[in-house]
Amino acid sequence: MNKINPHIIAKIQAPAKINIFLKITDIIKSGSYKGYHALSSRFVRFARLYDELFIIDKLDENGLIYDNQIADNLIFKAYEKLCKAGFRQKLDEFFKSKQIYLIKNIPSGAGLGGASSDASAFLTLINKELNLNLKSDELLKISATIGADVSFFTSSLQSANVSGFGEILNAFDDEIPSLELLLSSVFCSTPKVYMAYDANNFHKDINLAKFLSTKTSTQILNNYQNYELNDLLAPALTLYPSLQISDDEFLSGSGSAKFKLKDKK
Repeated sequence: MNKINPHIIAKIQAPAKINIFLKITDIIKSGSYKGYHALSSRFVRFARLYDELFIIDKLDENGLIYDNQIADNLIFKAYEKLCKAGFRQKLDEFFKSKQIYLIKNIPSGAGLGGASSDASAFLTLINKELNLNLKSDELLKISATIGADVSFFTSSLQSANVSGFGEILNAFDDEIPSLELLLSSVFCSTPKVYMAYDANNFHKDINLAKFLSTKTSTQILNNYQNYELNDLLAPALTLYPSLQISDDEFLSGSGSAKFKLKDKK
């Protein structure tokens, strides 16, 4: 940021999330996410790691995001969803002289929801700065159409049981333990991990998924093995053997980020 020294109009942090558990429960039969895997998961916000979004005076002619290196950035999709909600003229006029500057600290392909968090942060920031006056439930509805995990970040919940494609949230009164996040240089492709899951016909344990949703994150991590908690661990290791997960480590999402308890009981 210091190298380009832009004039900053507004800024927001986009935190990471961690999957305490992730169980595949079905294939979605209808709706916008038909054909995708239905999941049951516990999401917890991990605010110590975050991307940063800034609204700045326009610095180049490369479009919405200054010096963007991510062609399929979900921020573009969030922009289009706001346009379809009736705000195209307001957005187009505003971004004639403004841009988004994005500082990525959350690695891509890590299972930490960075892209989804960025999209959510964009919605929240633009709603405030452009006085769109969208209420929380309206922002959540838009978030659910952008992609998996976006709704969780828009909700501002610290912990939630998440189902469907990631758009169905149930707030959970959780006991979240102190966690150590372990980042990896390995890039895990989420679609490929799910394809490997399907190809190997891994067992679905729906009853365990229901049971886990009633327990605190502390209880879960102190009483279950990593392979029991994340249905994507085995296919991820099949595709990316260099991940090398220890018995006291857990995989977040489809990887590659791992985490562990700082103080195991």
